[in-house]
Amino acid sequence: MIIPIALHRLTRDAWLLFATRFTRLFAYGALSVVLVLYLINLGLSEPDIGLVLTLTLLGDTLVSLYLTTQADRIGRRRMLIVGAALMAAAGVAFAFTRQLWLLALAGTVGVISPSGQEVGPFLPIEQAALSEVVPSRARTEVFAWYAMAGSLATALGALTSGYLADTLQRSWAPLESYRVVVVVYACIGVALAIIVSRVSRAVEPERRLAVAAARPWFVRFSGIGESRHVVLKLSGLFALDSFGGGFVVQSFAAYWFYLRFGMDPATLGTLFFAANVLAGISALFASRLAGRIGLLNTMVVTHLPSNVLLMLVPLMPTRPLAELMLLLRFSISQMDVPTRQSYTMAVVAPAERSAASGITGVARTTGAALSPLFAGLLFSHPSLINVPFFIAGALKITYDVLLFRAFRSVEPPEKRAVDPSIDHGETARQL
Repeated sequence: MIIPIALHRLTRDAWLLFATRFTRLFAYGALSVVLVLYLINLGLSEPDIGLVLTLTLLGDTLVSLYLTTQADRIGRRRMLIVGAALMAAAGVAFAFTRQLWLLALAGTVGVISPSGQEVGPFLPIEQAALSEVVPSRARTEVFAWYAMAGSLATALGALTSGYLADTLQRSWAPLESYRVVVVVYACIGVALAIIVSRVSRAVEPERRLAVAAARPWFVRFSGIGESRHVVLKLSGLFALDSFGGGFVVQSFAAYWFYLRFGMDPATLGTLFFAANVLAGISALFASRLAGRIGLLNTMVVTHLPSNVLLMLVPLMPTRPLAELMLLLRFSISQMDVPTRQSYTMAVVAPAERSAASGITGVARTTGAALSPLFAGLLFSHPSLINVPFFIAGALKITYDVLLFRAFRSVEPPEKRAVDPSIDHGETARQL
């Protein structure tokens, strides 16, 4: 098999970071397909589930905010291990309790992904760590393959959990079959901690922020200084995008297909396997497209039509057409991810990468955390189960327009790899 040049040159630490991404997203994908069905079988109502998912994402936000803003000072590996431990603990708690307040507490303190996508402190810290061991010119391409690895893992996790639950239900009650998936999620959290422990100190920043006693309080708290204007502007836009996406997290999307067409777990797993594979493949084309039309244009040109397709899903009269719209949407929906991640890493100082990525990631999680509460209320009314798709599409299209207006005159930071005279300070002043 021919290995792309960008991957052929990866160090051992980079491959380990790819392994942590794959392992974690496999668990997220597995849980997302059955999570709402599991909570329904526990006896929770749709509004209660929306509350639990909102508190879960808000808790992930708080965890991420602390761990990512302190990772460059305390240690990236240490914070990743803490995140893995919280992931395992949340899985155990969800598997062995049915009390609403305990589930909400476990979701708030631990790390649970109802969307099948990244939550918690992992992605921001791993992006910063990868940037330490990957040449800047190869960053976007490596991030594209990194996104591909995550999408493939999510797809395999969805497929595995769907077929596992369906097979177990031949002799077990549905609740017990879903609980097995939750226990597997907890075990993967333990495996993740072991993998992270094998990463070397090369992923840590060369210049630590430990000498922060004399720094302004904002810098000590947030971990960012000169990059704060760029980070805050991006954070606001990313929060809007994720707030829209939170209305149709993968768990609720799977539940919608279950309600609308009566799809069983195995069929749902197959559908979201295909969807996430398409999303991963699309990410591989992002770096090539960005090289031709630019980072910003790649983000907007691919993201905007994907949101139109999202709004078309509930308008389809038959299941095959609804599945087709979903798959078409996934085939382009993730092309903005590696370019967005590379952009964020490029415009900030190396010693502020974990914090900057963490804050923008927290903004995304915060936005996504609020919407499941409203989505749960909408799903509790049969006549309104299509509305979340329309709200999500409209908000995400608004994000695309605002992003383009705000950054269309800004020189793409990736050009620093070609033109050394362009630095992050000049980019920050442009923004």
